[in-house]
Formats: sequence, structure tokens, C-alpha cells
Amino acid sequence: MRNLGQLSLGWPALLCICTVFSSLFTPAVAVKENDFKKCHQSGFCKRNRAYADTAVAQGSSWVAPYKIPFELASFKDGQFQATVLKTIDDQGTTAELPIIISFLKSGTARVTVDEQVRKEKSIDLRHNSGARKERYNEAEKWAIVGGLAVDTNAKVSHEGKTGMKIQYGPDFTFEADIRFEPYSIEFKRGGESQIKLNDRGLMNLEHWRPKVEKPAPEKKEGEEGEEEQKDEENKEDTVAVNPSEDESTWWEETFGGNTDSKPRGPESVALDVTFFGYEHVYGIPEHSGPLSLKETRGGDGAHTEPYRLYNSDVFEYVLDSPMTLYGAIPFMQAQRKDSTVGVFWLNAAETWIDITKAKESKNPLSLGIGAKTNTHTHWISESGLMDVFVFLGPTPKHVTKSYGELTGTTAMPQEFSIGYHQCRWNYVSDDDVKEVDRKMDRYKIPYDVIWLDIEYTDDKKYFSWDYDMFKDPMAMGQHLDEHGRKLVVIIDPHIKNVGGYSVSDELKSKGLAVKNKDGKDFDGWCWPGSSMWVDCFNPAATKWWSSLFNYDKFKGTMENTWLWNDMNEPSVFNGPEVTMPKDNLHHDNWEHRDVHNINGMTFHNATFEALMSRKKGELRRPFVLTRSFYAGSQRLGAMWTGDNQASWEHLGAAVPMILNQGISGFPFAGADVGGFFGNPEQELQVRWYQAGSFYPFFRGHAHIDARRREPFMLAEPYRSIATAALRLRYTLLPSWYTAFYQANQDGSPVIRPMYWTHPSEEAGFAVDDQFFLGSTGILVKPVVEQDKNTQEIYIPDDEVYYDYFTYNKLSTTKGKNLTAEAPLENIPILMRGGHIFPRRDIPRRSAQLMKFDDYTLVVALDKHGRAEGELYIDDGDSFDYEKGQYIHRTFKLNGSTLASTDAEGRGAKSVKEGDWLKRMHNVAVDKVIIVGAPASWSKKKEVQVEAGGKKSTVKLEYFKADGSRAAFAILGRVGASIGADWTVDFS
Repeated sequence: MRNLGQLSLGWPALLCICTVFSSLFTPAVAVKENDFKKCHQSGFCKRNRAYADTAVAQGSSWVAPYKIPFELASFKDGQFQATVLKTIDDQGTTAELPIIISFLKSGTARVTVDEQVRKEKSIDLRHNSGARKERYNEAEKWAIVGGLAVDTNAKVSHEGKTGMKIQYGPDFTFEADIRFEPYSIEFKRGGESQIKLNDRGLMNLEHWRPKVEKPAPEKKEGEEGEEEQKDEENKEDTVAVNPSEDESTWWEETFGGNTDSKPRGPESVALDVTFFGYEHVYGIPEHSGPLSLKETRGGDGAHTEPYRLYNSDVFEYVLDSPMTLYGAIPFMQAQRKDSTVGVFWLNAAETWIDITKAKESKNPLSLGIGAKTNTHTHWISESGLMDVFVFLGPTPKHVTKSYGELTGTTAMPQEFSIGYHQCRWNYVSDDDVKEVDRKMDRYKIPYDVIWLDIEYTDDKKYFSWDYDMFKDPMAMGQHLDEHGRKLVVIIDPHIKNVGGYSVSDELKSKGLAVKNKDGKDFDGWCWPGSSMWVDCFNPAATKWWSSLFNYDKFKGTMENTWLWNDMNEPSVFNGPEVTMPKDNLHHDNWEHRDVHNINGMTFHNATFEALMSRKKGELRRPFVLTRSFYAGSQRLGAMWTGDNQASWEHLGAAVPMILNQGISGFPFAGADVGGFFGNPEQELQVRWYQAGSFYPFFRGHAHIDARRREPFMLAEPYRSIATAALRLRYTLLPSWYTAFYQANQDGSPVIRPMYWTHPSEEAGFAVDDQFFLGSTGILVKPVVEQDKNTQEIYIPDDEVYYDYFTYNKLSTTKGKNLTAEAPLENIPILMRGGHIFPRRDIPRRSAQLMKFDDYTLVVALDKHGRAEGELYIDDGDSFDYEKGQYIHRTFKLNGSTLASTDAEGRGAKSVKEGDWLKRMHNVAVDKVIIVGAPASWSKKKEVQVEAGGKKSTVKLEYFKADGSRAAFAILGRVGASIGADWTVDFS
């Protein structure tokens, strides 16, 4: 959210904080990487990487210590059940690991491995800890909402002492080949290997064992330092030879002056997953870097650290890095020509993922032509179950849809929320807010939401106002409401720990705060100084939290007030790695280490639930922005990429990060336009507005020390150029809303990378700086470099493309780059032939004021003179769409007829119309623009329209091709209701 060097606290609190940890308050110019662990500083990551090194070094002689006795394996009603035995010593002692493989109706397979002794709670905890003895098994409760129905038609195709083969999925084209010794599972589609679990034998589930206190060796006088030095020198050798003998981080671990007590000892889970023939893998956000993930074991252009998932407050983050950021979605997809597969690692603990690639050929002497690349991944989590979902595609859409069935799809947003949001830390008063609102109108700049950061509160106490500066919050909200605008205020999970503050007093008296390892309320430091954290894993805490948002309790808020959840990783300024100690305790005594990556989602969920119940009888879609997230957070609202910088490099990094969010199931994503830290020069700010106008979540934001930079403050011509980008966003809102509807229905990304739209074109698999907007055929490549006046756009097919603004028919070649003119005033936007997309062309100052405006349809004809598209509309606010109160149209132009029909074949009387649908009768199709119009239309002056059984004529203007500009035609006022069936006859 903001630089730790810029705390705004009272002097007593500030002095106290400085005394405790003064080093945190040195103004920073970039993230302090040393505040965050590398793999070798994370005990379980170091141990498992060393385990992998041992296995790789031994090669074919490596014997993995995991096997399934065939007599303990069975298959019934779509589930394979067995016990994996882990050999743990030279005497053949084993640990029992129950395994269940479920074959789901969706075609997804789920592999879950537990630990029997901990299922039975037959372990002893150290330090008299009150923590749970089981492995954490409730991630499913938070992340999974459906898709778990078992396919009872799955069948055994082969069974023997060495293994079992299960056929499942569509037409039994999927197969799981389960090998018993050593244990592995190979997943095939159509007989071809796709994914293998434990392919290289790197599975490692650290079983429970009691701590055996070893007597300290006797030391002669004066030899202590020498012995310690020898131990340190030999430690790495010990790890390399036998990783299990390195106990240095089994029982406690210290980092940055904080010690983790580890009452359960070592308990990590690790597994290698191989993607056969797949060179490109994507996903596992959140990280900065390219969409196609890099290797992590060193080498040319590769990282040397694994990708880390451990939600953290990382300000001014490093670019092109595997370093952890604010959110974690452990979902990875792999892509090769005409094939997509994926895995979802359902684990909420700290996780590291190594990626390596290797050429493989049927002819071992030839690794050139015909050689395929296998991608090897190694997943390592600190605790919890080993729980893996396997998706066999075969297309990107299949994989994202199956993942969406499990974790849910993006919520249908409030329509205003896909408009422009104006924010900074901080607007200083209610007069300041109203003045910004007036100036946006004065300069005819559209926007929908203005935001308030923490300074609006009374001494950092949430649910309060600083009435010296915000004298009349209700009047401020009413002023915005009169202009069709909304207000967003920030509420974070840390609660100021001070007496007499009702929220703090209630949190303590009700016992709803996160506890420390001793079971006492945890106290840490954040913006208010001494703070406690709401434990939103507790249903009672969520219920209490909801009550705080009622209009009569959170005074100064009204129906147009919405929420921003920040710092919910959680951020704890004096905690290890700026977060909570891992041995803290949550509801039901789960340790924080077990649930860390889900923590942010629980707070996001509590606020979402609160907005659903602010007032009896009010049922509206919540809008809540979150910084921290996990798989499933897409059901609750939007996210942004955190504390970026006002630099060209950060502008360039934003699109790959947002694309990665979209393919990972969380498409309502954006980056701070202009950069949070620093002061962008005007060219950078304008280019960022142009790029931001194509982010699904579009917000300008700035640090408290940054200069004011609302778009109206730009000098000309920059202000007009930025305003044009904002107006373009509003013009295309119907297309954006339709794209969000598609995402809600099947998990499709809102903005789509080349590999997702063209999975056959290998040259586009690594392209991550351009994208299509939904299914509109609009192809965008923002300019992200200084003084750049042209742009190279990759063309993924041999379809015709037109310039969005000029209608020029472009000279394109499949698989090659097109050089597009991109002076400062231009956003490089192309229209792919074969698509129809909706617009609203009347300029308004907010989405709220556009609700009942007429529509324009833009038709870009393909090489065969055809095009199709769709439009989805509802009231943009309520849940009435779930009762059929929506309009969903399909448009098709084929031959000489353009037709609008109901996309779902619903009859006119299929739904009883509510007030919104009745009002939509008066909303019409205004214009239709056909780009690439055939020459045979050139002599037509009018065409016939049939709607509602009535025929009429509409004026047609035809513009002949002129140089590179394609011919186009414009139908004047069509007049047909947007929700009705109609046809236009061009014959």
C-alpha cells in the first residue's frame, strides 16, 4: 500500500515504534530484499531442494522411499484408495500416508495424500502448544465451491501387482496410470502422456517424529569456537549426502530476529510434476515477470531462486523476479501446440516452486529437430495436505473452465466498478473530494469512483472519521451521488489497540482476534501503532464484522459507499518478513503457518458479506478491492498489483501481471495508473492512461508524497490525450461488461493473451504485451516505452485486421509482426475481421448516467464477409439477473442479412419483466457501422429493417475504399429495441 518510511502517526506512537524497530522507518527507494527469505533461508525449502539435488545426482540409481502395497489399493465408485508407505530408516520402518485419487465428472482428477498418525491425532506437540495436531485440511472450505462430484463411470482398464490404470473423462479418453513401486501417477489423454506426478521421485512428505534431545558433546576449554566453525563448514555436506539428517531447522527457525517455535516439528510436503512436451508454463501469481514462466535453477536468463508464494507486503517490488508478492494462486497451466493442461496445488502454507526444462528425444543421440521440451516443476509447501488437481484440457478454455467449476468464477461486477476510479493517498478533506469531482466535470473527464485512504479516519481508527477535515461525510456522499458517482473508503484488518475505541473493545471482549502461540490476543504494529487483527477464519468474527458496516453504525456512509481492503496479507510491521508469526493461532487452533496464504481472502470475504447486509432488504452486489488473495478470491471482487513505481519499466510489467491474473481465474485485475511511488513525467502518465483504459480494473493512484496528478492537472496536449483514453474506456463499457459476463459464466479471461485465443500458434505462446478484449476481436498493444512512435504487433492468424480508429485495412502476415503507427495521441488498437462488438457513443461523465443510452454496433467483416458477436446487459447493481432480468443478444451478419437474436433462445414472455427490463424497451440500436462493407452496397441509399413484425427503412451511407482505408457503411437510426429480435436486409 505505501512506503514504511511514510508513517503518519501521533508522536507518542511514532517514538514508541522507532524505539522498537527504528530501522523500518528509513525512507526506502526500493524493496529491501533482505527482509524476505530466499530458499536457503527457509528451512523446508532448503531441505527439499537438497533432497532433489540428491535424487538428481544419483540418477537412475535413486530409489524413492514411497510405495503402495498392492493389497492396500482399491477402486470403487470413481475413487482409488490406498496407503502409501514411506520408508523412513534402514530397518524398514514406514510411515503410513493415506491416498485418495478422485476422478471427477468434470474430467478433473484429484490426488490427496494425508498422514495417518496425524489424522488420528497421535502426536505430541512441543512447548505445550494448543495448535491442532492434524495436517491442515480446510483449504477446500475456502477455495472450492463446486465441481467435486465423482464420476462413478470411471473404470479400471488394467490392474496388477505393479499398478492400476483408470480410464475416465469424456469418452474415457483420459487415463491415470498409477504405479505402486516407486509410487507415481502418469496422466494421459488419447493415449499420450501429459502430466506425471513423482516422475523424478522427488516426493517428500516429512512425517511426524518426536524430538529426541541429544546430549551436547563435551568440549575442551578453548575449543568452542573451533567446533562451531567445523559444524558450520560440514553442514552443507551433510545436507547434500543425506538431507534428512540436517535438523538445524526442524524444531525452531530464526529469521530477522524472530524465532518460530515449530511445535509440530518438520512437516513439509513436496512433489515433482512433469509436463511432457510442454515448453511453456504460466500462472502461479503473484509475481512480476513474463507470462511464460522462467526456469529457476540458474543458467542464461533463468532465475536462481524458486517462485515463492507467501503473501507479503512488498513495496516498490523488484521486476522480473520470482520473489513473493501480495497474493497466491497455486494454479499452473502448460501449453504446447493444440494442447493445454494444468495443475492446482491446493495448499495455503508458504510454497516454493522450482521450474526446469529439458529436451527429450526418441533418439538420444539427436536433441535437435524433433526433440520435445519437458517442463519439470517441483512444488514445496511448509505444511498441510498434499492435494493436487490435474486438468487435461485439451484447450485453454477447457482448463480455465474446469478450474472455475472448482474455485468459482469472477463475480458479476457492479457496472460502475469497470469505469474509471480516481484515488490517491490521500484526499485531505470532504471539500477536496468535492473539488476533484467538480474539476473532473469541468474538464469533461469521465469517472465513477473517488477513493479515500487511511487519512480520513480519526487517528487510524477504522469506522470513524476525522471530523476536523471531513466535517460532513454524508453531504460529501450525497454530492457524489447527485453526479452518479461512488465513494470507496479503506478498511484494513488491523484494529488500533487502545482503550475506549469501541471496535477494539468489542474485538477483545468477544475473543475474535488472532491469538499468539500462547493463546493470548496477538499484538503487533501497523498504521495505528499497537494493533490487533480480526480472525476472519472465525464465523463469529465475520458476523460481528458485518455488523460494523450497517449504515447506522458506520455513520457517514451511504448506499454509494464501497470498500477497499489493504494490508491483508497480513502486514505486520514488526513481524517476521513484515507479517504475522507462523506460530500464531487462528480459529479452531490452526497455526498461522497452515493458513497464511488464505488469510487475505478470509478478510476480503468478511467485508464482502458485510456489504451484503448493511441494511435490511438491501441486496446489491458488493464492490471490494483486495490486495491479498488466494484461489477463489475472484468470487469476491477485484485486485490490484500493489505498490508499483512511476517508471516505464513498471508500466511495461503491468500487462503481463494482469494477463497472468486473468488466466489464473482472477480477471478483475489492474495496476496503479501512473505508478504509486514517484512522479511520472507527462508522457509516461499519458501512456499509462492509455494502457490503463484496457485494464479490467482501471484506477489512478499515487503515494502521499507524490505530486497531485489527477488527469485534469496535465498540461495540453497531454490532458486531451488522457481524456480521450478515458472516454474510449466508457465508449466500450458494453463490451467490457459482456467480457465480464463471459468470465462469470465459464472462467474466461477478460483480457486474453495470444496463447489463450490461438493455442495452435506456437510463435505467440510467449507474447505477453498485447491481448484481445473478451471475444470482441479488439486487439490492443499499449505503448510502454519512452519516445516510442511505432508499435510492433504480433498477428496470430491469417484473418483480416483493421485499424480501430481509421478503418485502414492492414497488410498482415500470420505469425509476423505488423508495424503500427503509434504517436503519443494513439493507442495501437486493431479490429479482427469476423467480429461484432457493442459501444455507447454518447459521452457521459459516469457509467451510472449511461445506463439507458442507445447502442452502436461495430461490425468488422472477415475475409468471407461474415461477422458475429454478443451483448450482455443487466441492471449492473442487483442480483436480479439471477432471476432472468437480463438481456443477452447474439448478432450475426452472414451474406446479406444482419440479425439480432436471443443468445439463449428465450422467448419474449419467458420471464416476467421487472422495472429495469421494462425501461430497456426504450433503449434502441442507434447506429450500425460495417467495416469492410462489400462494393455491392455502394449504390444503396437505404435498407430494410424488420423488428417486432414491423418493417421500416433505414438510411445507409456507403464510403468507398480510399487507399488503405477499407470501405465501410453506416446505418443511421435503426431504432429497434436492443432486447428485441430484428433483422437488417442488405439485398
